[in-house]
Amino acid sequence: MAGPEPVGVAEQAPRTVELLIGGMTCASCAARVEKKLNRMPGVQAAVNYATESARVELPAGTDVADAVSVVEATGYTAELPAPPAAQAETPAVTDPAAALRQRLAVSAALGLPVLLLAMVPPLQFPNWQWLSLVLAAPVVVWGGRPFHRAAWTNLRHGAATMDTLVSLGVLAAFVSSLAALFLGDAGVRGMRMRFELLPGRAAAGEHLYLEVAAVVTVLVLAGRYLEARARRSSGAALRALLALGAKDVAVLRDGAELRVPVADLRVGEEFLVRPGETIATDGVVVDGASAVDVSVLTGEGVPVEVGPGDAVAGATVNAGGLLRVRATRVGADTQLARIGRLVTQAQSGKAEVQRLADRVSGVFVPVVLLIALATGAGWLLAGAGLGTALTTAVAVLVIACPCALGLATPTALLVGTGRGAQLGILVKGPEALESTRRIDTVVLDKTGTITTGRMGLVAVTPAPGVGEDELLRLAGALETASEYPVGRAVAAAAATRLGALPAVSAATASAGLGIEGVVGGRRVLAGRAAWVAAQGGAPLPAGPLTEALAAAEAAGRTTVVVAADGVALGVLAVADTVRDTSAAAVADLRRLGLRPVLLTGDNRRTAETVARAVGIDPDVDEVVAEVRPAGKVEVVRRLQEQGRVVAMVGDGVNDAAALVQADLGIALGSGTDVAIEASDLTLVRADLTAAVDAVRLARRTLRTIRVNLFWAFAYNVAAIPLAAAGLLNPLLAAAAMAFSSVFVVTSSLRLRRFTSSAAGLAR
Repeated sequence: MAGPEPVGVAEQAPRTVELLIGGMTCASCAARVEKKLNRMPGVQAAVNYATESARVELPAGTDVADAVSVVEATGYTAELPAPPAAQAETPAVTDPAAALRQRLAVSAALGLPVLLLAMVPPLQFPNWQWLSLVLAAPVVVWGGRPFHRAAWTNLRHGAATMDTLVSLGVLAAFVSSLAALFLGDAGVRGMRMRFELLPGRAAAGEHLYLEVAAVVTVLVLAGRYLEARARRSSGAALRALLALGAKDVAVLRDGAELRVPVADLRVGEEFLVRPGETIATDGVVVDGASAVDVSVLTGEGVPVEVGPGDAVAGATVNAGGLLRVRATRVGADTQLARIGRLVTQAQSGKAEVQRLADRVSGVFVPVVLLIALATGAGWLLAGAGLGTALTTAVAVLVIACPCALGLATPTALLVGTGRGAQLGILVKGPEALESTRRIDTVVLDKTGTITTGRMGLVAVTPAPGVGEDELLRLAGALETASEYPVGRAVAAAAATRLGALPAVSAATASAGLGIEGVVGGRRVLAGRAAWVAAQGGAPLPAGPLTEALAAAEAAGRTTVVVAADGVALGVLAVADTVRDTSAAAVADLRRLGLRPVLLTGDNRRTAETVARAVGIDPDVDEVVAEVRPAGKVEVVRRLQEQGRVVAMVGDGVNDAAALVQADLGIALGSGTDVAIEASDLTLVRADLTAAVDAVRLARRTLRTIRVNLFWAFAYNVAAIPLAAAGLLNPLLAAAAMAFSSVFVVTSSLRLRRFTSSAAGLAR
């Protein structure tokens, strides 16, 4: 089985690697690791606490081992992730929450009696305090071991983290109780203690804090357990998506069918996909016709019809007949693998608001330690006694843990980008999310974005006395011999409407002008009006046909005149068809506060016709036609110079430069790799409604991040003064600290309920 690549070889060129970081327990840990890595010459690193990973850009000549050594010297572990093939062969690892669950269950069982004995005086039998000690000691020592071990590791490296705060608070309460039992009066037989909601005012030698030490440990463990479960749920969407691929495939080798693991499939090999099976990898249909369920990649519920020559993607499901497919991409090159990389990259990035939170977390713990010391000293100087000083200081230590700050952004990114991947929306990074909040103008490329990018028959006008079916039968049969898009559009429309078409013979095409041939014994011509007339077809008589021809040409459509045996039979109009969903999508973009601009290289008449079809009024809105690829960049730049923040939606090579120039580039996944690489958002679903969903999801994710950060900041700002003022019992402080982390993660998990506007559901 293949394992992780060796980490001792220096690369000759700059590269970006992902490291799995172990031992991090809070945002302060992540900030420390990131700070240490960024001190390496030429290294740029971003550490993500929620994903427990680091994205590290290494300069030429720098070993990955150097970065690993720096992380280990900081007190944590680091390793390269195993290759995808190795991950697939590796048995599922134990859920990290399982160990926490066991530790929590035992600690809670031991800690509950301690809490009850402290809170309910009638339960305090003679020498009850010694039983409390026996029950609390394992909770503090064994239950809190992860906190104490991490705090000690950080101390040896001259650092302080959340674990430092928890460990100090728990040990302070426990050691104080030991002193009261063995050196004070708390150990005498018949001792009674009354539970106080606010920090106790009794002298240190007369009061026990065993319930504080035990219950704070239990509550912190509970918070971490719930956090671990929620964090795992945050990434569930991406894990589920990447697990959808087929495990084996029926490959055709030497004329025989052989079932092999997908990893053994090679580019160029042909394989069979039976009804109900998952397509093993990206490829092109060689034989067969079927409907393919592509919802796992695009979120679309309607299967897509495919036949010979059509591309299919791995992980989609064959819902119809038998297909023979030739593999074009395998392994890490497939569309599913690319989606995984893009989503992982997005989850590893940091929004600007998170960078602020990281800076705060980096200095937060030392500041809290000083506040706790000052609080204890202040209460002592005020004459409140050692017991009150201790409990208020412990409350400050526990309440101030900055977990929520570190989880606010990463968990929202995990859930938002994972849900986006399920809907066919790939976000390249948090910067793209922040851009969606500011954009006010969206530039829409016409061909392939608003339209399908394929020619289709849009109007049929037969001559008086001629039926539409007769006109289509003759024209469609003749055009089956054509190799041009216009002819293929006519032939496809006729076959769809009429079924089998008559045979054509003696077909001869004149490039760019038309085609003639014999259908059913009749000499049929189809092409431009002047060419048909010159070839012996009668000129169009004044009336419905000339009117239809003029109207179609005025709308920028391509016209085809059909004649048979010297008689004009009718006029066909062919055009790049507008997507069924484009008009609704444009209306939705307006509702989002975006001003649409249509941009195309086609002529003005065609551009205005398409614009009106989707609700863009050329007399009010901006329609830019006859623009070369370089001109698209100039259009975007001109809009930006006018003070607009521009999003560009496109799908072709000629859109790539404009996508880069725009403040937010959105590429349709049906487009070219160049356009996809140049964009900030990629839409796997070739539909403009996906652009609407992308903007909505990005804005909602950013709004969730901001709500999370507001809660985290507000919680600490409000809670620390309350604790320092002696208005917060350490038990309540521990519960509030655990709740804040769970609240932030739960808030992020609401993004899993985001639905596509194409589903017709209420927003």
